[in-house]
Amino acid sequence: MVSIVRKAALWAAVSTSVLLAPHAVLAETIFGAMAKAYANNPDLNAARAGLRATDEGVPIAKAGYRPQISASATGTLTRLDQEKSRAQDLHAGQVGISITQTIFDGFQTLNNVRAAQADVFSSRETLKANEIQILLSAAQSYANIARDQQVVSIRRQNLAFLREQLSAAQARLEVGEGTRTDVSQAEAELANAQSLLVAAIAQLKQSEAVYVQIVGAAPTGIRQPGPATKAMPRSLDQAVATGLRENPQILAAQYAVDSAGYQVKSAEGTMLPGVVLQGAVTRNTGNAGQGLDDTTASVTARLEVPIYQGGAEYGQIRQAKEILGQQRILVDSARASVQQTVVSAHAQLESALARIKASRSQIAAANLALEGVVEERKVGQRTTLDVLISQQDVLDAQESLAGAQRDAVVASYALLAAMGHLTVRSQGLQVAEYRAEEHYEAVKDKWFGLRTVDGR
Repeated sequence: MVSIVRKAALWAAVSTSVLLAPHAVLAETIFGAMAKAYANNPDLNAARAGLRATDEGVPIAKAGYRPQISASATGTLTRLDQEKSRAQDLHAGQVGISITQTIFDGFQTLNNVRAAQADVFSSRETLKANEIQILLSAAQSYANIARDQQVVSIRRQNLAFLREQLSAAQARLEVGEGTRTDVSQAEAELANAQSLLVAAIAQLKQSEAVYVQIVGAAPTGIRQPGPATKAMPRSLDQAVATGLRENPQILAAQYAVDSAGYQVKSAEGTMLPGVVLQGAVTRNTGNAGQGLDDTTASVTARLEVPIYQGGAEYGQIRQAKEILGQQRILVDSARASVQQTVVSAHAQLESALARIKASRSQIAAANLALEGVVEERKVGQRTTLDVLISQQDVLDAQESLAGAQRDAVVASYALLAAMGHLTVRSQGLQVAEYRAEEHYEAVKDKWFGLRTVDGR
């Protein structure tokens, strides 16, 4: 019976290894994870839809240049009941069409169009910032899984080592060379290691769940990535200068200033005179009156000079100016934030690289110390507690290295993100780049149509 169980377990292990073998080919790289997030992330797709909605603000603003055409039709039926005579029905009808064209509106339409265009450019930069943040989140979630996998592997190895130490302590106790205290210490450390392993596995599952949320696919074949190398700056000064020049958050804020400036001019336009031209053609029919059908046509030019409109126009101008001042301040805030982020990411990268080097030296030294303590215990110069302490030093150094490697990866991509260089193009990601200008070009001069560009 035991042999059958062993054969079944062996066959299950072989079958599992055969089924999992193809997945080695499907191992995901950090660039593949970023490409999938760029294509699949719902938050990013929602931001793109928002930009397309912003694009429509341009044709909406341009409507002020275009004529307004309306048609009307009315019909009236009147019954006259006269004494000593039969009733008489009178009917009259009227159909007409009118065209209204604004000739001059104080440059309001012009400035509204320019403001809408600036809003589009600002929203494009905001979308680029969202894309960069999603790519950074994908890289971070990938690095988190790689770290957590290493921690799980390290703690499993530690668990196996502690089991060996417990067996050795029990064997020495049986032959009278050890004490019950040694066995208890080994048992306590083994129980703690089991708890740490469970916690590491739970952390790995949480990181995998975040990965699925951001990337849109389950992680497969995650391997320890290295820090970013493409588009990296040569110095901190270069990184700061590039960030202040190309970070999309700063560019979006600058375009928002342009939009607010045009909105001030548009508000001031309400104080200027306006000229409207209106043409109308009307056809009258029926048997009322003389019972004659006639057609009338008229052209009217109207000059409107605003004198006082209740004070709302003054409040709107002041409000627009305050918003303009706010947007200028936000540009300075964005610059300060970007500079702080660049400097922080650069410092974290340098720190992580130094920690990697130190952790590797620490691991080598801790392993040598552990080997020495184990040998000394064999001749009675060390105790089991000394071995457990040395093993804990090795474990701490290994986990410190895993954390430092993760931090180096995240900090390097965070530095690129702060510079505005974490993009599909700069990283060479194998995914179609979203072309925001294509939708804008398709709708900016549209006069009519209910369907969106994609046919909805």
